Amino acid sequence: MMRKKSFIIIAAAALLLSCGKPHGQGRATADDLYQQHDSVLATASDYSDTIEIKYARGLSVSYEADGIHVIITNPDPAARHSRPDTLVITEPARRFICTTALQLGNFEVLGLEDRIVGMNSLRHLFSPRMREQMETGQTVKIGKEGVFDVETIIASHPDYIFVSASKHGGFDVLRDCGIPLVPHHGYKETDPLGQAEWIKLIGLLTGESRRANAVFADIESKYLTLREEVANIDVKCKMENGEKVMTDLPTVASGRQLRDGWYIVGGRSYMAQLFRDAGARYIMADNEDSGGTTLEFEAAYARSLDADFWQTDGSYAGDFTMETLAAEDARYTTMKAFRNNNVIFCNLSQTPYRELAGVQPHLLLADFVKAFHPELLPHYAPHYYKLLK
Repeated sequence: MMRKKSFIIIAAAALLLSCGKPHGQGRATADDLYQQHDSVLATASDYSDTIEIKYARGLSVSYEADGIHVIITNPDPAARHSRPDTLVITEPARRFICTTALQLGNFEVLGLEDRIVGMNSLRHLFSPRMREQMETGQTVKIGKEGVFDVETIIASHPDYIFVSASKHGGFDVLRDCGIPLVPHHGYKETDPLGQAEWIKLIGLLTGESRRANAVFADIESKYLTLREEVANIDVKCKMENGEKVMTDLPTVASGRQLRDGWYIVGGRSYMAQLFRDAGARYIMADNEDSGGTTLEFEAAYARSLDADFWQTDGSYAGDFTMETLAAEDARYTTMKAFRNNNVIFCNLSQTPYRELAGVQPHLLLADFVKAFHPELLPHYAPHYYKLLK
């Protein structure tokens, strides 16, 4: 009898220190959802024509008697006293100019590239449809920031020009031409789903709200399902100050040495949130930066030395390998993640990261989960970040 009571006590203690929760019964797993490749655009008519904002901090929408009111602000926590911009949408627009790759990506996931009549000169353009439109003249090159080809822009008769918070040069002359400028601050969102939700702004402006709702619902469903499965993984915990704390999640470092220091993403950044949602403890979790920051090599190296995984990226012609990374700095080879072949790399020259990653956070999350907890996604093939060989 005493042995039975002892077993019950031990089992209860083990349950208390387990951070996992039981999975829902009868639900599709994340691995199942990520194997579905049918276009969600075919079901767009099943979705509401009304836009609601759930995650994006820089967007708010209200339906008024005189039109759809959209208030746009810079969601970056570091952008204090940012002046809001207000749009009143009374009818769909058909002609847009984009000035960044991410703005293009917002149209691309909605299948609305034909609405883009002008783009700045991009060295890395992955969209086959956009390349064809630029070759045929359906979409014109408008020049670069600060040296825009104003005559070409005016001749393309854009309804709106999307601009970026981090790019200011040359936009005043466009405003003087009477062309409405629309700030697109999606890349400043620190919530991955918040960044993707900016596709709803495109849906509103183009009159394709159902399409935007359909695409975002698919992104949201896959992201949240996978995040929940990660949260339910069976990990060891300990009690600290009356709370359960996970003790055996993998740790992850980021970035690497560039010209003037080791560029690393901040602890309150979009990427840091992806690490957390993918079930890893970020080595810079105590950092308050919402963007990136630069550390001295020695400081970043000391933090990163014993991390289980290492995320980094860059533009590289050809195959970027472990040997390539070691050739950059021999000290990298002493890092635990390097020794264990746990370096997760995205080649910006070979993937449409700049165009699409911001509106495909479910794929970024899956890429990291595939590295950190591969048992959750046995059939998934990474899109952007892959383990180096």
